[in-house]
Amino acid sequence: MNRIYFSGELQVGRQCVLPPAQTHHAVRVLRLKAGDAVVLFNGDGIEYSAVISEAGRDRLALDVTGRTTVDRESPIAVTLAQAVSGGERMDYTVQKAVELGATVIQPLTAERSVVRLQGERAVKRAEHWQAVVVASCEQCGRNRLPRVQPLLTFDAYLAGEAARKDSALRLMLSPRSGRGLRDLGRPAGAIVLLAGPEGGFSPQEERAAEHAGFLPARVGPRVLRTETAAVAALAAIQALWGDF
Repeated sequence: MNRIYFSGELQVGRQCVLPPAQTHHAVRVLRLKAGDAVVLFNGDGIEYSAVISEAGRDRLALDVTGRTTVDRESPIAVTLAQAVSGGERMDYTVQKAVELGATVIQPLTAERSVVRLQGERAVKRAEHWQAVVVASCEQCGRNRLPRVQPLLTFDAYLAGEAARKDSALRLMLSPRSGRGLRDLGRPAGAIVLLAGPEGGFSPQEERAAEHAGFLPARVGPRVLRTETAAVAALAAIQALWGDF
């Protein structure tokens, strides 16, 4: 059954109307029509059953008929701090991070980042990544939306992390580390996973991250591409300590 994200309030017995872009996708791409049953969610952790009451070129209305609380969140809260990569690599990483249970995605600009975003471009790109999050939640069944934070420089991000006094396990992916994830004990709380750009973090950045409390760790003996490293690490985290 098709799952559709709706950004507004959902209540049983009420009708909701999709915005134009979602209407176009539902009618032209998904080929939904009046009488079809769908599942709606708005990020509050609840799935709402609904039936399409009107499906036109410019308007799609749904009657909300029921609600069910469904928890598909990982038992481990993982923040992915990912240095922005070029092309579709970042989209891929965001998409797979959502599927693998990440709760927060923090884009970063690192020394070796190929992509440089500032001002309005950075804002628009973050909005795009949040749309990727929504589409991924529609596909994978999550009913709570991970947050894409505003883009930060590597130094600004580390300054914020160093000032935190929480008990999160902070990990930096580094192929030079002799420590694997399985060498670590089960974390008591959340995890912050720091992943580099195409050329990896510079030695200076790695030292700065360690000074801010990040433990270097690798995912196997092979050097992984930027779009693979965080995804592999998230899958390993779920296998070791999560819900795999």
